[in-house]
Amino acid sequence: MAETLINRLQSKHFALVASIAELGQLSLAAQALALTQPAASRMLSEIERFVGSAIFTRTPKGMEPTTIGSALARRAQNVLEEIREASREVEAIRRGLTGKVRLGAVTGGAVGYVVPAIKAMKARSAEVEIHVDVASSAELIRNLLSGHYEFILGRVPPGIDARQFHIEGSAMEEMEIVVHRTHPLASMDSLCLSDMAHFPWIMQEPGTPLRQAVEANFIDEGAPLPRNIVNTTSLLVMIAMLASSNAIAPMSREVSDLLCRQTSVGDLRTLKVETPIIVAPYHVISVLGKHLSPMALHLRDLLLADLEARGR
Repeated sequence: MAETLINRLQSKHFALVASIAELGQLSLAAQALALTQPAASRMLSEIERFVGSAIFTRTPKGMEPTTIGSALARRAQNVLEEIREASREVEAIRRGLTGKVRLGAVTGGAVGYVVPAIKAMKARSAEVEIHVDVASSAELIRNLLSGHYEFILGRVPPGIDARQFHIEGSAMEEMEIVVHRTHPLASMDSLCLSDMAHFPWIMQEPGTPLRQAVEANFIDEGAPLPRNIVNTTSLLVMIAMLASSNAIAPMSREVSDLLCRQTSVGDLRTLKVETPIIVAPYHVISVLGKHLSPMALHLRDLLLADLEARGR
């Protein structure tokens, strides 16, 4: 019997049962479902034939459900709500408003562009599940190629064939030099890199774009390269060391804005440097030919729109 009902009852049957139970009259139920009354009557007879029993009785007050009818009406409401919820979920997935997406970004891009894009997406649907990793471009590219990310905001490292990627958008990255407010150089104006060479430095490892940009500026200025260096990509390690020493750390402007101007984390300051430190631009990168989920496409489009707007 159960298998027979599963195979025979359709959503239109459940809708009629639920509507009659709610409104109490076949004519009103037919009107609510945009059916003629004869069509609704035939459908009700069909349902009762499938069930093998009457599900409504006619009374002076209208149509009252039988015991079987009450059970079927209750289940009908649940079935219809599940169908409506499934429809909403499918539409949300199609429009990129629910589901899961995983991406990676370099630190400056994560702070400056990914966070605003996530906020914009969450404003449309709080149910989206977004995973963001922050790492060097070399690590991001490795994980992108392995399928760990749908896309990244980063750079194609030297030695990697860029033809295997779809590369869009562009943002220049300007660095600032960050120290603790008690640092001997914190209150000085128009500093040269040679003024900083003898202090401890906290930087990304050799070969990374940020490190290369800093070293290039030292070389262009004719200043000696720093010798006392701690290599790390961890922002927390940088903050902890800056807060407890005379160390110097180059950071993207987006990160230094967050730490030094928007918050008071670690009581940090930026140094006034004569020559700006510019890093190679980063991009939105995905694997060429890879299909992105609707949600990933929507998040990517938000990033690209912001990159274009700020690049004008």
